[in-house]
Amino acid sequence: MICPCCTEVVKLLLQKFEIPYVSINSGVIELTETVGAEKIFLFGCELQKYDLELVTDLHILLPEKIKKLIIELVYKRDKLSINLSDYLSQKLHYNYTYLSNLFRLQEGKTIEHFLIEKKIHRAKELLTFENLSLTETANMLNYSSTAHLSKQFKKVTGQSPSLFKLEFLNNGQKK
Repeated sequence: MICPCCTEVVKLLLQKFEIPYVSINSGVIELTETVGAEKIFLFGCELQKYDLELVTDLHILLPEKIKKLIIELVYKRDKLSINLSDYLSQKLHYNYTYLSNLFRLQEGKTIEHFLIEKKIHRAKELLTFENLSLTETANMLNYSSTAHLSKQFKKVTGQSPSLFKLEFLNNGQKK
């Protein structure tokens, strides 16, 4: 529930069921008070009529929050002043070992692997659509060196960043 239309539907249903809330951000509703199980059940049933789903299971919510925070970090221009594990623990108020194990269990990959995937995806965007150099891209994504970025890029995509960019440019000119 990230699209504006879905958010509006949820707001209307919250009002209909008189469920007090503070905010709705990225599909997460922050309530002002505890709501009874019956009211939550009815709210969830009504959501289903709009092809929306009420997720209350922490095992599902936490990995989604982790992914959202990582994506925000990858697209953020500022460098992170603390390491990722401390950042996630502080933001989510859980021990990193718990978060890491839960994420791996639910997603089938580690937090670190997910971070690398997102950084490489962002590197592709920076190299192609923003036409940055490999050095600029490595700096923007907080890599220690261009060699480190190149190694991870090749491991994830099977080709070097230079070859990827060249193929992208050649394919774009053929169209």
